Amino acid sequence: MSLIKQSLTRVLKGTAIAAALAVVATSATAAEKVYRLKLAETWGPNFPVFGDATKNMAAMAEKMSNGRLQIRIDSANKHKAPLGVFDMVKSGQYDMGHSGSYYWKGKVPNTLYFTSMPFGMTPSEQYAWFYHGGGMELMDKVYAPHNLLSFPGGNTDVQMGGWFQKEINTVEDFQGLKMRIPGFAGEILAELGAKPTNIAPGELYTSLERRTIDALEWVGPSLDLRMGFHKIAPYYYTGWHEPGSELQFLVNKRKYESLPEDLREILRIAMRTAAYDMYTQATHESGKNWVSMKTEYPDVQVKDFPPAVMQAMRDANDRLLAKHAAEDELAAEIQKSQADYLKQVRSWTDISHRAYLNSQAAQEELKQ
Repeated sequence: MSLIKQSLTRVLKGTAIAAALAVVATSATAAEKVYRLKLAETWGPNFPVFGDATKNMAAMAEKMSNGRLQIRIDSANKHKAPLGVFDMVKSGQYDMGHSGSYYWKGKVPNTLYFTSMPFGMTPSEQYAWFYHGGGMELMDKVYAPHNLLSFPGGNTDVQMGGWFQKEINTVEDFQGLKMRIPGFAGEILAELGAKPTNIAPGELYTSLERRTIDALEWVGPSLDLRMGFHKIAPYYYTGWHEPGSELQFLVNKRKYESLPEDLREILRIAMRTAAYDMYTQATHESGKNWVSMKTEYPDVQVKDFPPAVMQAMRDANDRLLAKHAAEDELAAEIQKSQADYLKQVRSWTDISHRAYLNSQAAQEELKQ
């Protein structure tokens, strides 16, 4: 406080003006205070695309707040618990996290619905559900009891079905197959006789190389090419299990509510913008890397799962959804919300995106 202000306060002590000056001084101090948050991410240091999302979010938050909100990012090599982000943010060890919601299904089963569901929504449909179809409210119902807030944290777009060391021709080929595949898709493959597991990103290549696992799904060309899976698993299957995989920003609820209102809003906007930026980046990288993969690694065999296999997976999906809904009222509510919204929005996707792509494909065939 300046000397003039101090003098005025002494002179006017006990008056309404002195009280007003005190409020001004307090407000000025609050406006100058720097709030520092710590974020734990599941990914390793400088991990492409996923790690870019956290860096972009932190940079935006700091710039928009004029330096008042600063976020330190600890990668998995620092905190040593890539799949422990939920617990670290819940307990307050970290203020924020960046990971995938379906990683926590073993702790809170209903978290799995907010990453991606097999045979479900594409990214644009899912974003519409989150922000306009009640998805955010349902996600809050799941996370709030754990002192957590969850926000969309970046979409990978449609994910590929995985890298396999042996070709999948029948449902029986899943018997005993050890595969890294998290979320609801892992439960589906378990129904078909596979042995699903979840492995931290930094251990995927080694696990596949050493035959600890027989197959894995990761993301798609945006990240798979850099991971080198094509060197040890020649069969690359198209997607079914994650048609629009949304990562998440986890935030400790008490910490969030302790921030000034303007910084809460800045953080929310920074997370939402970084999530969208990651989606566009993932689309760009997949397009670029897919071209590279086809030209530089022609031995990679891109496959669709046979129709009978797809039908078996769909049937298992329907059985498991019904089972979860029967056992959990909130699961039933989330499932209904997603199913109703998908039915509504897919009718538009069909007459817009699908119709456009089909017409373009038909024109290309006529040219040939």
